[in-house]
Amino acid sequence: MTASADPKPTRVLAVANQKGGVGKTTTAINLGTAMAAVGSRVLLLDSDPQGNASTGLGVTRAMRRKTLYDVLMEGTPAAEAAVKTALPGLDLLPSDPDLSGVETELGHTPRRSFRLRDALAPIRAERLYDYVLIDCPPALSLLTINAMTAADAVLVPMQCEFFALEGLTQLMRTIDLVRGSLNPALEIQGVVLTMFDRRNSLSAQVASDVREHFGTAVYETVIPRNVRVSEAPSFGKPALIYDLKCAGSQAYIKLAREVMGRERERLAG
Repeated sequence: MTASADPKPTRVLAVANQKGGVGKTTTAINLGTAMAAVGSRVLLLDSDPQGNASTGLGVTRAMRRKTLYDVLMEGTPAAEAAVKTALPGLDLLPSDPDLSGVETELGHTPRRSFRLRDALAPIRAERLYDYVLIDCPPALSLLTINAMTAADAVLVPMQCEFFALEGLTQLMRTIDLVRGSLNPALEIQGVVLTMFDRRNSLSAQVASDVREHFGTAVYETVIPRNVRVSEAPSFGKPALIYDLKCAGSQAYIKLAREVMGRERERLAG
């Protein structure tokens, strides 16, 4: 992949929520797919030892010759570890279970929270991608801290279910801690409401509460609960390739427009 003449800098977005089961990996996969489909060069970085983003993009274990573990622990260049996916413009830096040992292995190593930022520096310098999306693990771990330290902004998926605001408040505290000690420039790109069920009055109430609490930080686009989106990972495909016309796929296309629109406004401002 060659560097672009486009002067726009590479933007790194961490897709994060400490709570599991909120549609985080699904959002990272389908947002990256939608961005690539409209011409952006996207690197999806799988930072979860479970490797669900890698599996969901059809990248089998046999295809993961180099992974994020090699990048963080062995110094393998991130561009060398990235693999192409079935969608032109969308590359993946895969994960594997070895990542779960990173925190223990690094111990009190100097700059251990900056490993990912340092690894992405050459990609940013050469502008190999327009966007790097980091699928974070569902925990406040060293991998999540590395992702937020490397990121320009955080995109927060939040399910429309009970206790959602409580989990979001905890995540905001973590972001504030990272800003205070590791990455003062870290922003909130936005909060995306996921798993919305229009038949359930609780979904509407949670969505209303989140918008009241976080205002314009919440995207207009809401991701519905959708069977086709749930099925897609078992076929190793993003929902947008598995079933472009389903409600979930169409919602992720709209979300990509919103995210990229916010990025254009940021550059213009």
